[in-house]
Amino acid sequence: MCGVIGATGAQDPLEIILEGLHRLEYRGYDSAGVALVEGDRLWRVREADGTRSVAALEVLARGAPAGSRTGIGHTRWATHGRPSPENAHPHFDCTGGLALVHNGIIENHAELSAGLVERGHTLASETDSEVLVHLLEEELDQGLVEAVRRCLPRLRGSFSVAVVHAGEPELIVGARRATPLVLGVADGEGLVASDIPALLGRTRRLFALADDEVAEVRPGEVRVTTVEGRVVEPTALTVEWDLEAAQKAGCDDFMSKEMGEQPKAVADTLLDRRKADGTLVLDELRLRVEELAAVDKVVIVACGSSYHAALVAKYALEHWTRLPTEVDIASEFRYRDPVLDGRTLAVGVSQSGETLDTLQALREAKRQGAKAMVVSNVVDSSMAREADGVLYTRAGPEIGVASTKCHLAQIVALELLALTLAQHRGTRGRPEVTELFERLSELPGKVAETLGRRKEVDQVADALAGARDFFFLGRHVGFPVALEGALKLKEISYLRAEGYPAGELKHGPIALIEPGTVVVAVATRNPLWEKMLSNVEEVRSRGATVVLVADDGDEETARRADHVLWVPPVEPLLSPVVNVVPLQLLAYRLARALGHDVDRPRNLAKTVTVE
Repeated sequence: MCGVIGATGAQDPLEIILEGLHRLEYRGYDSAGVALVEGDRLWRVREADGTRSVAALEVLARGAPAGSRTGIGHTRWATHGRPSPENAHPHFDCTGGLALVHNGIIENHAELSAGLVERGHTLASETDSEVLVHLLEEELDQGLVEAVRRCLPRLRGSFSVAVVHAGEPELIVGARRATPLVLGVADGEGLVASDIPALLGRTRRLFALADDEVAEVRPGEVRVTTVEGRVVEPTALTVEWDLEAAQKAGCDDFMSKEMGEQPKAVADTLLDRRKADGTLVLDELRLRVEELAAVDKVVIVACGSSYHAALVAKYALEHWTRLPTEVDIASEFRYRDPVLDGRTLAVGVSQSGETLDTLQALREAKRQGAKAMVVSNVVDSSMAREADGVLYTRAGPEIGVASTKCHLAQIVALELLALTLAQHRGTRGRPEVTELFERLSELPGKVAETLGRRKEVDQVADALAGARDFFFLGRHVGFPVALEGALKLKEISYLRAEGYPAGELKHGPIALIEPGTVVVAVATRNPLWEKMLSNVEEVRSRGATVVLVADDGDEETARRADHVLWVPPVEPLLSPVVNVVPLQLLAYRLARALGHDVDRPRNLAKTVTVE
């Protein structure tokens, strides 16, 4: 969600902050601001110009004072209060000597705000964040670090914060609960940010702050303590990619670059997963073979595209392992009173490893005694550190808000997990596991082949120009693909798109099918292919424009379509990895035709760290 960055000890902290804010733009935002420590006072500018806020901020920042060595910056995604300069961060206290940036939500802000007003404070914004800077103002008698320690226990909710005070000009104090905060140390510089890309190029000495820890960031050094004041060693982060990987590399946008990287993301996720004797190994998993073999139920929690990957995994897990598998939208999981025990494997799927709903769902699973593991693309993320086991996708940094390569890597990782469980439980023999792994290993080439048909997809998209209503249909593993196709179209083109299991059409949604409606159906040859064709006939007879995802050479399927998106045939349970690709390309082309920024769709954030 919001982006946080700070620098102290630098020759030009403003340059570091503005560059970092640009690198954090992918998280989604609608306003931005920066504050610098200037002698014994603070200087601040803020802007609320939508997705151009950082560029507009750079213009305002040309009037920044020279000689400052410390500053903090922020990109805000509005939760409490409309996007406006007044609601943008950094927020000041009543004296103007204290500034704070905050990511997350302070749930008891109304109660805290009422008390502050009674005690004479003037609140200048509509945000929940501002209350904390005024609470700190009241506790500054023993310095900024102690003020932060005193105030954190009074907060309910999630936060990562960075605070500066004119009275301590070379100090940034950071703290977090449930939302990430990364610390960096360079030669003579101390750095803090909400995500790693903001700091790459400055240093690779990076550390993660844990919940309710307080960081004192000074030039060239970092000191971390608990809220009680006990000194702790921060967790060093391993970064397996560089700044070049987080740049566009000549592509028009990150989304097109990342779609093109999907074959590599899938191949890297499969790399070194099998021993010479054919046994599958997930080295980073941390769960013992005996623990996996003892599992009698799997529960997967996830949000958005990760949820769709989890739905695909349910088919593979139940078919290959015969384990009952539940898939929950993470934000609902804790509130349905789930039944778990020590023989349950709870799997959280999150690209960032910081998705708060998914993190809280995993915590609930652990509280009930379940074994908790995470599928994540970020090494040493919050979820990875808290889980009993971890399985990393190896997709490299994904900057585009609409997930593409991480989604494919998640499906592959989850199917690897399913095969490994089948191997340990003995529900599939080694020859079958070996054969299925070989089929998985063919997927990078199949994805590359599908990406090579981009011009054909563009022609279909151009023929659909002007359409405003889309239905995506699928059956069996095609249903999660339909959901993902509809999500991609909604996210980046802002067209109305709904995903349904095709058999549900006759139970209500078919009332909306009329001439001009576009129906995109996944009609590759999975076990329900014949039933899928019957559903296609239902919409054809009502005048819909039909687009079918079909296996190469399947003319019987193609006869039912106005337009065909051809894909190479793939083992049905593995087919979503290939079948979703033309739907990504279709959404991309339609969004670009409508003039939308595919990397930063409106109202969305890359890393959702609020509930």
